[in-house]
Amino acid sequence: MSIAARLHQLANPGRFLRLGDLVLPWLGWATVILLIVGLYSALVDSPPDYQQGQSVRIMYIHVPAAWVALFAYCVVAGASAIAIIWRQPLADIAAEAASPLGAAFTLIALISGSLWGKPMWGTYWVWDARLTSFLLLLFLYVGHIALLNAFDDIQRGRRSAAILAVIGIVNIPIIKYSVDWWNTLHQPASVLRLQGPSIDPSMLLPLLLMVGAFQACFLFFLLIRIKTALLEARLATHPGRSARAE
Repeated sequence: MSIAARLHQLANPGRFLRLGDLVLPWLGWATVILLIVGLYSALVDSPPDYQQGQSVRIMYIHVPAAWVALFAYCVVAGASAIAIIWRQPLADIAAEAASPLGAAFTLIALISGSLWGKPMWGTYWVWDARLTSFLLLLFLYVGHIALLNAFDDIQRGRRSAAILAVIGIVNIPIIKYSVDWWNTLHQPASVLRLQGPSIDPSMLLPLLLMVGAFQACFLFFLLIRIKTALLEARLATHPGRSARAE
């Protein structure tokens, strides 16, 4: 079966709604459990850093939020590319649903990073490559959301936003490799490295638990937003029709 055929099957609103009903409870419970265990491990069980002291605990919010912000943009750009190439309405809805969530995680990463930077660097902000490219990510999200609502013709807005999202994907590798390509205050990668993680296991496990919690949270709210948009579209098209009708 071709990729287009598989996408067409998954893009069926009825099939997607049934899949969402099946997955949502598992994602909800995964978010709650991972968040509780992760917060306990991060705030109580993990040791302070020998250099950063207790301020290192900001890492357990900053790093997961940053990773999910990057992942969310890949979802937006990927869904936008599918919408442009295969004209799948569900892909447009997915990109529209993911964008505000990605913007929220990006803002959390920027704020937590600034709070973490003050005791480490002596300032809340520096215009280095990592921070500037991550701020650009927030602007890309805001631009995408603005374009979605900039036209009376919703399809024109979605197509313009999709083009911006696809072009903006070039910023993702820039964010990832900015600490390697330029001289920055931001520390280099300590988890996703070819040589393996350099972070101590007592800190790595809580960090990965929080990453899992944030990732599950993003997917949970993404599915809720997509499901809501599909049901609203169905009710608008068939006001007297049940939302569960095929």
